[in-house]
Amino acid sequence: MAKELQSIAIQAPGFYGLNTQDSPTSLSEQFALVADNCVIDQFGRIGARKGWVYETTTDTDSIVSIGEFVKADGTTEIISSSASAIYKGTTTLTDITPASHTVSDGLYDHATLNGIHYLFREGSDPIYYDGTTCDEVSAHPNYSGTVPSGDIVQSGFGRLWVAKTSTNNTTVYWSDLLTGVKWDTGSSGSIDISKVWPDGADEITALAVHNGIIAIFGKRQILLYTGADDPATMQLADTIVGIGCIARDSVQVTGTDLIFLSDSGVRSLKRTIQEKSAPITDISKNVRTELTTYTNSETQNMFSVYSPEEAFYLLHLPTTGITYCFDMRTPLQDGSHRVTQWNSIQPQALCRTRSGDLLFGKGQGIAKHDGYQDNGVGYQMNYFTNYIDFGAPSNLKLLKNLKITIIGGSATQATLNWGYDYSYGYKKKTFTLSTQVIAEYNIAEYNIGEFNAGVLVNRPTVNASGGGQVVQLGIEAEVDGAAVSVQRLTAQAIVGRTI
Repeated sequence: MAKELQSIAIQAPGFYGLNTQDSPTSLSEQFALVADNCVIDQFGRIGARKGWVYETTTDTDSIVSIGEFVKADGTTEIISSSASAIYKGTTTLTDITPASHTVSDGLYDHATLNGIHYLFREGSDPIYYDGTTCDEVSAHPNYSGTVPSGDIVQSGFGRLWVAKTSTNNTTVYWSDLLTGVKWDTGSSGSIDISKVWPDGADEITALAVHNGIIAIFGKRQILLYTGADDPATMQLADTIVGIGCIARDSVQVTGTDLIFLSDSGVRSLKRTIQEKSAPITDISKNVRTELTTYTNSETQNMFSVYSPEEAFYLLHLPTTGITYCFDMRTPLQDGSHRVTQWNSIQPQALCRTRSGDLLFGKGQGIAKHDGYQDNGVGYQMNYFTNYIDFGAPSNLKLLKNLKITIIGGSATQATLNWGYDYSYGYKKKTFTLSTQVIAEYNIAEYNIGEFNAGVLVNRPTVNASGGGQVVQLGIEAEVDGAAVSVQRLTAQAIVGRTI
């Protein structure tokens, strides 16, 4: 007697994002075990990330830091650096390196105060640029005192805040009000926090100005000061022990929160304050072990960006070449955030501008996050489900057919994968999605394409084969100019004998 087919439908596949932390046999079908070059789009679907295209029109230099200079009149200008020069502009990079200044590695920290842009890098004299002149701060006509040669600079409460990341550094410096060139007059000053760390000695790794506080990050502790508009009377309002920041450029203000990288993953300052100690939940909970393994072996400068337009926080790890993309719209029930991986975009610097553009430092200049190609070349998106047992973990499953609903992807080549019992020996079926021609209906091989209000919908159906106790499905798409999102996956199988 023929056995009845059983179906399992995964709506919004990958909606919970990547999970490499928990046992795959106990995960919801909406988690992914692989999510390469993907994002969770605004409709909750897993889809292809955007690509990049050069803004710089001629090969110039390899850009390793980018900052936005906000001028007194509200206009902006991009300031960037390579390992040997400082530039202004995007389409054309104009060298503005001061004649007296030697660039060491170009890994400057940027800040703008009162119509002047500043670049700080420990071991070299800080730089200022006022829209006309670019020179060392010590050469400014109004300079006084001794400007600290620090790795960390923040603009807030009407002054510059500077610290060093060298060993045993525990001093925070601030400039006079409304000027970053006066360090011994007015309300300029410094504070040694070596006696303030609540849990013994620590080192400053980052500063942040947020919501009326200045946050001083150590490697495993955080100090929060209020009243920084008058530093002489500012007060220590709170301390956090057992968690700190391990990368200066991982700190990002999201508007209502501060996000940063700790030695146990990506954290939210708001959540950390609420829980007061190293919390059980964290933003990167679902990839914690993998992420911390990578960060522990990282030998280069880790950096990040937050984009409210794209609703994500990107964290790039140069040694591994991986960019983690954390969706910041709404956390999951346990407080973690949906996460995917980008493994081929390889930025060397990240910057979000006031106009909402996301800029990358690249090998020949500055690029913009845009379109669905990487500088004119396609890239591969991979999504694989966790292991599915159809509610009968001990029984044999014989897949009969697979159906998938794909939004967009005009003329995209895609491959549907299915495999059994934790094996990477997938069976595959490759097909080409319909080409979108407005007001025209196309039928492509193995699938029917439909147009709903200008949106291309493909519904490929594939006859499957083979069997096993658990099933894994996967989609590989060659993204080359068109957006691709996965709306639904349906698998039909015969559930057989107990094995």
